[in-house]
Amino acid sequence: MSYEEILKAVFPSLDGVDLASCMLVCKQWRDVAQDDYFWKCLCAKRWPSICKRPIPPTGSYYKLYQKFHKRQHYQTLLPPRISFDDLEFFIDIWSENKLIFSKLVPGPVLHTGIQALPSLARVRSQDEAPEYKMILPVEPRFKIPLSQTVSFSVFVERKDSGKVACIIDKSMFDYIDRTGYKAMAFDYLHFSPEHPFIPGIRAWISLLFVEERNEGIIDVFGIEMDFCDAAKSKDEVLWLLDILDWK
Repeated sequence: MSYEEILKAVFPSLDGVDLASCMLVCKQWRDVAQDDYFWKCLCAKRWPSICKRPIPPTGSYYKLYQKFHKRQHYQTLLPPRISFDDLEFFIDIWSENKLIFSKLVPGPVLHTGIQALPSLARVRSQDEAPEYKMILPVEPRFKIPLSQTVSFSVFVERKDSGKVACIIDKSMFDYIDRTGYKAMAFDYLHFSPEHPFIPGIRAWISLLFVEERNEGIIDVFGIEMDFCDAAKSKDEVLWLLDILDWK
């Protein structure tokens, strides 16, 4: 096989991002990768009905893919209308319907909680993906048998208006991440009727733990909450909280 034939054999197996990157290698790679056949194959996987026309609406399948391929757009948010100073969180945990943890947590405590975690837990949290996390150290620590049913509720109050919104309501911990030492649960957020077209966004809650020598029992030292489906910065979290269904 000639060098060009090898490229033509490999390029159809690439996705659009990689194929576009190949166009930057050299003139020969660019000339081969610009063949509209490769881009028609990619378009046929994403929008097969468009490929039923002999000529795409944009004139070439490369232009079609280039214009409508989903990109990540980053935009600067306006400053949020609330802050953690304006919020108080009500956190309750049940094990087999017995209340084992109940606390009213000021917003700034939940916001800066990572600083008070054990050093190993801080390293784990900082090494993870960049989603913004709200973390509460648990004092005193408590232990839970993994065989028991554990549920969690989180409500939040705005101190300026006295209104309350539900973040998580009696969600069950049904997933254990033993590599990350987390027991995880989630619930879908309820938004104000003023925002009817917000898609389903989950609030994730995690118990941070170390395992006892006696397997089957976890020693909980922290609680972690995030909205990684949609909010990956402090400002995004505050904007998300602001549009909840406050009552």
